[in-house]
Amino acid sequence: MPRRLATLFAAGAFALLAMLGVSSPAFAVTTTQKLSVLSSWTQTSASSYNAWNSARLNKAAWSDYNFDWSTDYCSSSPDNPLGFKFTLSCARHDFGYRNYKAMGQFSANKSRLDSAFYEDLKRVCATYNIVVRPACYSLAWTYYEAVSIFGSVAAVQQSDIDRAARMKATAEHRAALRG
Repeated sequence: MPRRLATLFAAGAFALLAMLGVSSPAFAVTTTQKLSVLSSWTQTSASSYNAWNSARLNKAAWSDYNFDWSTDYCSSSPDNPLGFKFTLSCARHDFGYRNYKAMGQFSANKSRLDSAFYEDLKRVCATYNIVVRPACYSLAWTYYEAVSIFGSVAAVQQSDIDRAARMKATAEHRAALRG
């Protein structure tokens, strides 16, 4: 079996064991294995997000990998601007940034990590009422642009949040008038 295929198989097997709540035996994780799992958890798809979140909820099963799970969520920007729940999207983004930086692989992965962040935010927005969704999408784009350009959502300005708040209030007002 080619080495890459074997690595992906191993990562998949351990992911399955973790989802089933079975502890993996202690073993020395190779850099290739760690990068494979890290890559699988930082893609733009919902399944990648779900695999990361499942692991986040069962970190002990992944202790051999020594991942950095620390997060400051959305840095100094609101974690849940206007009530839109961006917290976990920001946590996954932090996970990707911190772990790829620790492995010296950040530059090669930054663009994908930022794209995955934007896709996560859009999936969050899609769960809200169609009336307020445009305001959420506006904030999602603003957060994405901040990380894409500046590397942090700390660059989000209050004026950006205020603009989305006006959009949300106007949409809700129009919806109420239509009754």
